[in-house]
This record gives sequence, C-alpha cells and structure tokens, in this order.
Amino acid sequence: MDLQQLRDKIDETDSKILALFMDRMELCRGVADYKKENNLPVFQGNREQQVIDRIKALTGDPELENGTAALFATIMDISKILQNRTILEGSPDYLCPPTDLEKSVKIGCQGTAGANSETAARMIFGDRDITYYRTFEDVFQAVQSGVLDYGVLPVHNSTAGSVDSTYDLMAKYFVYIVKEVTVEINHCLAAKTALSLTEIKRVYSHPQALAQCSEFISENSLKTAEYGNTATAAEKVAKSDPSENIAAVCSVECAEKLGLEIISRDIADVSVNRTKFVCLSRNMQADPEADTISVMLKIPHTEGSLYRLLTKFYVNGMNLLRIESRPIKDGSFDVLFYLDFSGKITDPKVKATLRDLEENLEYFRILGTFKN
Repeated sequence: MDLQQLRDKIDETDSKILALFMDRMELCRGVADYKKENNLPVFQGNREQQVIDRIKALTGDPELENGTAALFATIMDISKILQNRTILEGSPDYLCPPTDLEKSVKIGCQGTAGANSETAARMIFGDRDITYYRTFEDVFQAVQSGVLDYGVLPVHNSTAGSVDSTYDLMAKYFVYIVKEVTVEINHCLAAKTALSLTEIKRVYSHPQALAQCSEFISENSLKTAEYGNTATAAEKVAKSDPSENIAAVCSVECAEKLGLEIISRDIADVSVNRTKFVCLSRNMQADPEADTISVMLKIPHTEGSLYRLLTKFYVNGMNLLRIESRPIKDGSFDVLFYLDFSGKITDPKVKATLRDLEENLEYFRILGTFKN
C-alpha cells in the first residue's frame, strides 16, 4: 500500500474507534444513572485497576502496554467526568455570597504608604483607610482572624514570575481569593542623597524587585540585600545616615513621597513590567462577573498522574491560565500544585470537575473565584 492508502485505512479505523467510543460513553451514562439511583460513588478504584490490568494483558506487545494503559485510563477518566455531570445534576451550588468590596472598611496590605501593594489596594478600594503590615504573613493572619475584611498581596510578576511566599502562605492559611488586579511596576534606584552608582555600598529591596532589575544591578556591580518590601526598603534608606551610602529599588512615587533622590529611573529588565495582586477574604465570595477559579491540590506519585489531572480540564473545555508548584516543606519532596482555570463556579461542568477533584485527590482546596 502507498502512503495515501495507509492514511485511508487509518481514517477507516479511527471511524470504528469513534463509534465504539460513543457506544462506551452511552453505557457509562447508564452506569451513572444506576449509581445516582443507588447513591453509589463515581470512583471505584478496584474496578479501574482491573480494567487496566486486563487491557495490558490483552495487548500482546510489551512495547505498547503502557500506551494501551494510557488510552484506557483516559477513556475511563472521560467516563468519570460524564458520570459526575449526571450524578451532580441539580445538586446545590457552592456557597459563594457576593463580595462586599464597596462597603468594606477593614482593609490591609504589606509595606508602607507608597508601596505597589498600596497602589493595588487603591485600585480596589479607592481612598479608604488602609492598614499596613510588616510582613505578608501578618496580612494573612489578620484576614483569617477577621481583623481585616480584605487583604491585598502580590502573587505574580510578568518578569520575575511567582511570588513564592504568597503561594506558601496560601497553603498555611484558610483564606480565599475574591479579586485580582494588575499594577504597572516602574522601578527606580533611590538614595537619601545624590550618589553616583560607584558610591552605593548596598541596594535594598524585596527579592522580586531585585530579580526584576537583575540586569541593571549586574551591569553596575551593585551589592544587594533582600528586604521585606520595596516601600519599607525605601523607608530604611530614608531613615539611614547619609554616610551609609545605601539605596533602594522602589517605585518613583514612593521615592518622591519619602524625599529620596532618584539615581536612575526605569531600571527593570523589561520595559513592560506588571505584577498581579490578589485580594483575600476570610470567606469564599464570588463577584457576579467572576470567570476564573483558583485551586490547590496534591497528586499521587504514580505514572501519568499529572497527565490525567490535566485531561479533566481539557475534556471539560476549561483553559488552564496558570499552574505553579511549591514544596510542601515537610521533609519530603512532595509538592502542592496551584492551578487557575477559566470557568464560573455555578457552571455544571465546573461543579462536576471540582467534585471529581475533591473525591479523587489526596488533598484538594478551592482557593477562590474572581474576574481574570
């Protein structure tokens, strides 16, 4: 056979596979109806493993055993997704009262006046009073305890990537993301008095800001020291003895507010430099326009576990907007995955996916829903 004839045969075979797949899905709908009537769970681990073992034994080619196992594992995952949709049809929605951003007065962020966190908070809350906290964790504690209605923290930068400390604290504290905003970051190098670059002995700033300006710092052979926040770093410089010859990477607004001398402007590696900030609440809330869901989960150390997880989102037509991983920090090498995906919390497909994850993963938490 020539190439075209081989391709025609493949198309013919694919049509047969599709027909059989549709037959199998129809049978799965019958299984879902039975399970719903008899209050049985969708996932039955022994049954799934039995199918995989039988298929591998029937393959007859050791080189294709893992391939057939992956094929049928995917088919069964699709089956479970369809079953979940059927079983959860008409079930209660997740409890998500609307946000109360317009009336809230207990608002906080990390840093001081002039910090980018303040800019983000002002984008959400306007000119209302803001309480400033020394550390990210202080903000998380205040939100979880109810001292704050809402707290604002950075989560991701377009140049330096994720703000790891925010992700780690999301795992430690039970709070929810209710809104996300993006701030244009304009870093400058500022000191208490006019200094040349060669006179500066140390540059202070948040690790993210230092990373975002790494090329400028390297080219000028500047020594750096990490600090809790760009604004608090600038505050340290403002209070320093002029003879210390220290500087800070901070925003122009912050430098001007503290009366610092701007040594260099626009020092970020990339001219378009943006940071996403999240607004956190003690309770899960949902803006009517929320179209993104954030979750945290742990998957088993088994072959194909990440692939099978991603299949759930693909089959349900949900676009993954972000996927991050962070170590659990318990002495193991296990990680937690943080996923943002498109969808409304009231959508039956989303609800089925979330229930599926809740039932089948070792650890799973919804972190919130917000407008992307």
